[in-house]
Amino acid sequence: MHMPAPDATSLAQRDDLIAELTALLGPAAVIADQTGLEAYENDGLTAYAQKPMVAVLPADTAEVAAVMRICGRRGIRVVPRGAGTSLSGGALPLADGVLLGLGRFNRILDIDLDNRCAVVQPGVPNLAITTAVAAHGLYYAPDPSSQIACSIGGNVAENAGGVHCLKYGVTTNNILGLEVVLIDGSVVRLGGRHMDAGGYDLMGVLTGSEGLLGVVTEVTVRLLPRPETVRALLIGFPAVADAGACVARIIGAGIVPAGLEMMDRDAIHAAEAFCDAGYPLDVEALLIAELDGPGPEVEALIARVAGIARDCGASTLRESGSEAERQRFWAGRKAAFPAVGRISPDYYCMDGTIPRGRLPEMLEIITGLTRTYGLRCANVFHAGDGNLHPLILYDANAAGELDRAEAFGAEILKACVRLGGVLTGEHGVGIEKRDLMGEMFNDADLAHQQRLKCAFDPDGLLNPGKVFPTLHRCAELGRMHVHKGQLPHAHLPRF
Repeated sequence: MHMPAPDATSLAQRDDLIAELTALLGPAAVIADQTGLEAYENDGLTAYAQKPMVAVLPADTAEVAAVMRICGRRGIRVVPRGAGTSLSGGALPLADGVLLGLGRFNRILDIDLDNRCAVVQPGVPNLAITTAVAAHGLYYAPDPSSQIACSIGGNVAENAGGVHCLKYGVTTNNILGLEVVLIDGSVVRLGGRHMDAGGYDLMGVLTGSEGLLGVVTEVTVRLLPRPETVRALLIGFPAVADAGACVARIIGAGIVPAGLEMMDRDAIHAAEAFCDAGYPLDVEALLIAELDGPGPEVEALIARVAGIARDCGASTLRESGSEAERQRFWAGRKAAFPAVGRISPDYYCMDGTIPRGRLPEMLEIITGLTRTYGLRCANVFHAGDGNLHPLILYDANAAGELDRAEAFGAEILKACVRLGGVLTGEHGVGIEKRDLMGEMFNDADLAHQQRLKCAFDPDGLLNPGKVFPTLHRCAELGRMHVHKGQLPHAHLPRF
């Protein structure tokens, strides 16, 4: 993994830059000592780390805009950071750049019950939104496993999903408005509290843009009413392929569960030991299927899903008898990532997506790769929408194991594309999948994507080194580059 080489001109400005930022924000909001910078040297992809040149913690949109103007004027690179839970290296800082932390943006600004939305700052944890509106019978639908910690701004940057996004959509389907600061310090408002925004879908462009286009400073989220009835089924299978076939049958029957998750034996045993969820330990695969809606509809759908599961060879089938039991079913799935951390010194969490019908084939490929690379793999899937999270187990202190884990992960992602899927479902590209983008996109595809970045960030200062395997100057992509106000070939007439 290679990041852009540090720019000597930027490094030479360090002392002056720190002085200017300190005058703007105050000394408490500017972190420049090496010990203090250690807290920002990596995100959830802990295999890679490097300290930023300086980290800043602005308190409001005006301060973010001022920081961006300073960096834009000086040609200093900027890496936005939320809670640091990214699993793709999206918040990995640059040695010659400013790490712009949004942890102080932690307030819910307004809860609008009439319009069923909330206006929140980007540092608000995902789960805090639902907690704040629960008394009104409302909730925020996207629920990543890290929802207790991950921030809503980071969710927007990565277009995060979660276990209930099969029915209710990912982040882009659940936000109504954004406030964004661009690299020149201008503040742009997109959408609002209304259902649809006119013109081009710029919110769609910004959502999932991984900090390459602007810095989100405010988010208006959609709130949904709690469903009348919610029930879950815990279904065990003697073979992983049977579980995969069951997923395809459920979706093929026109049933859209609120959530449809899958775990294999290693993940089941780790989760059960971690939180005593009541999972059966004599099965090779486990499905959690949740149905919600009006009571009679849920009863009918539960019966249909149970029938499909039995036809697919389910060996155990248990329906949640209470809300507490339903929550226990989900507790094990939500805790799968930390649970696996107890059975291996390190693990590499993958994120790819395939067509649902090819799930059994993909599982066979992963099984073969465990033998090829000599590493175990615990599988946790958003099975209903084909989003895979294989957890490759390794020991970073064992010579060569990290390299084997990364090669193993790359083969999984290549297989996803080969089977008609994509490189990422919700974790983003970051640095982790950057060099695999050529597996999915040709040079023309990537050039068009970079032209879009040029429209927002003509000097390439926002989060460079992420997403695109080859960096281009905007001039190389057909955009004229103006350096220090001087046009190239100034003697030629302009029209």
